[in-house]
Amino acid sequence: MQIAILDDWQGVARESADWSGLAARAGLRFFEEAFADEDAAAAALAGFEIVLSMRERTPLPGSLIERLPRLRMLGITGAKNPSLDVAACTAHGIVVCNTASSGQGGYATAELALGLLLAAARAIPAADANMRAGRFQQGLPVGIGLAGRTLGLIGLGRLGARMAQYGRALDMEVVAWSRNLTDEAATAAGATRVPLDALLQRSDAVSLHLVLSERSRATLGAAELARMKPGAILINTSRGPLVDEAALIDAVQGGRIVAALDVFDREPLPADHPLRHAGNCVLVPHLGYGVAETWADFYPQSVENAQAFMDGQPVRVVNPEVLPGRA
Repeated sequence: MQIAILDDWQGVARESADWSGLAARAGLRFFEEAFADEDAAAAALAGFEIVLSMRERTPLPGSLIERLPRLRMLGITGAKNPSLDVAACTAHGIVVCNTASSGQGGYATAELALGLLLAAARAIPAADANMRAGRFQQGLPVGIGLAGRTLGLIGLGRLGARMAQYGRALDMEVVAWSRNLTDEAATAAGATRVPLDALLQRSDAVSLHLVLSERSRATLGAAELARMKPGAILINTSRGPLVDEAALIDAVQGGRIVAALDVFDREPLPADHPLRHAGNCVLVPHLGYGVAETWADFYPQSVENAQAFMDGQPVRVVNPEVLPGRA
């Protein structure tokens, strides 16, 4: 049996779990690079019976599932993967297994959003580059203090509420909006509910904390970005398509806003992407949930899932109807 471990972009999978039991029973291959497209993924994975994926890094639509004739078990990390066609897996008799999480990844993502806020407000990446180039303060933009300024949160769920706590700790005023947010929920999180337009016009920094769906896609387009204060900071640690990419590029290249981004429409971000060359951007490569504590949850459970499947007793099954004896 052959097992593929996908999307190990930081090369952390081997050291994050004990793979020796699986290695004694199957061939293991760790993929540390993203596939160029679906054709490349299909060609690379056609010979594997088990595929262990990492979050949504490799899209797994039905069109790809149909091109993996030997696939029998697919592991996902986290409770669900919106980029995976579970129905297609079920139709082809493929068992899908997930992993539980301690919740540390949620804290980690909110912590990174805070880090991006501070990095953008004080031009920390540019300052670091200056120091490494032998310069000091020459040519650096003047930073802004955050105390007394306004933090706008688009989405006030689990992660947004944590970001609200961080904003209050910095003595910022915190305002929030989402389609279903109530005054009571906003107050409980330490924020004030306001309309989206008012949030954009008042906030010195705007941080996105929405789940990507057809309803939330392009929540911020050209009109919304134009309502932001000149020089305001836009932080996105959720999903790239929450912001219209063309409008974002235009706003950044025009010097109207500062972008602090962990997520992008296409990941990895192409080498020639215009955001890579924009001076008023802070860019990190989708590090949000990716901390040691998360890997200590995801990878050992992925190993357990594969071993249990090979033993004929799969665990953490997302589609139990595919199992023998189940309707």
